[in-house]
Amino acid sequence: MTTRNKIDKANVDKIVLAYSGGLDTSIIAQWLQDTYEAEVITFTADIGQGEEVEPARQKAQAMGIKHIHIEDLRAEFARDYVFPMFRANAIYEGEYLLGTSIARPLIAKRLVEIAKEHNADAISHGATGKGNDQVRFELGAVALAPNIKTIAPWREWDLSSRESLMQYAKERNIPIDFASNKKKSPYSMDANLLHISYEGDMLEDPYAEAEEDMWRWTVSPEHAPDKAQYIELEYEKGDIIAIDGEALEPFEVMIKLNELGGQHGIGRLDIVENRYVGMKSRGCYETPAGTIMLKAHRGIESLTLDREAAHLKDELMPRYAKIIYNGYWFSPEREMLQAMIDKSQEYVSGTVRLKLYKGNVSVVGRKSANSLFDEKIATFEDDAGAYDQKDAAGFIRLNGLRLAIAASRGRDLSK
Repeated sequence: MTTRNKIDKANVDKIVLAYSGGLDTSIIAQWLQDTYEAEVITFTADIGQGEEVEPARQKAQAMGIKHIHIEDLRAEFARDYVFPMFRANAIYEGEYLLGTSIARPLIAKRLVEIAKEHNADAISHGATGKGNDQVRFELGAVALAPNIKTIAPWREWDLSSRESLMQYAKERNIPIDFASNKKKSPYSMDANLLHISYEGDMLEDPYAEAEEDMWRWTVSPEHAPDKAQYIELEYEKGDIIAIDGEALEPFEVMIKLNELGGQHGIGRLDIVENRYVGMKSRGCYETPAGTIMLKAHRGIESLTLDREAAHLKDELMPRYAKIIYNGYWFSPEREMLQAMIDKSQEYVSGTVRLKLYKGNVSVVGRKSANSLFDEKIATFEDDAGAYDQKDAAGFIRLNGLRLAIAASRGRDLSK
């Protein structure tokens, strides 16, 4: 086996690997030991992927790894990453709710912290050289610990196919569940509290419809209940703090909304997106909680946020979403925008009533002690002088002045 662009292994004694226990990272764990002759320390994060993470411990132990970190990061993930992002109503390219993008900074942060604890020389990940995740992991790491090296095996080794990976696993007796006859999904999947994603296999044809049995979190909207369900979300300073009167922590909110949304077929998405590395990629996503959260947050903001503040947020949101998508969570520009976004949420408190029905989520009611909606002014009935309609004439004249001047100078604005 040959390697390319390899870091000088003489300067690497300890490596912290982001380890899932699956095929790729199990092989990477062994490959790092073989290639760099270094101690490998594994880190496995539970960020709500819905699978047991403890089996990763047994797999790591079977490969002779002594220092194994398995951590439940669901609370931190929801509180410090997902919820701040949703205060911005962030969407990438008009559709993608950034489920994978927002998880990578936290994993990178813990990789670096564990590396410092063990005085490790490098971190490593299983992201390929074609995707965005390599960028996100490594930008996060360089922002937090520029002196720690990053080893990306997919950019070094010549194991370029599933068959070659399986052969490597077989030769080294690597304990991997689906190396036997166990059926494995044909898709490349990634899951956390916010979403589950699907790529590869038949999805590489952007015209082919995804198979129904691919979806794991949501029922088909056609098979969702025929009766709508109503729920109420309570907000405080832009964050959900309760569902139907029950106080919940951020990660508990997401678990509950994923359950409710999944039952009603909410949150399916099939898109072609522009990756940061330059190519277009087709992916399918299930984001039930995020879909509900976005709709509800815009609902409570519509009542409590000043018009110009709301419009400024909407103008800046695509930039904020792009920053996260491209891997710059730990950057001065993201922190600057976050400070503005958080400030905007000072009065975004109250209750939103939602209707869940066959793949759709609708805002059907909203209320807040901080509401800027004034019924006395907005009413079509007698407003008892609260709003003098005659004032509108001067407002229109002044706002149309520049147009009138242009027309008087012979400029035809109808072209």
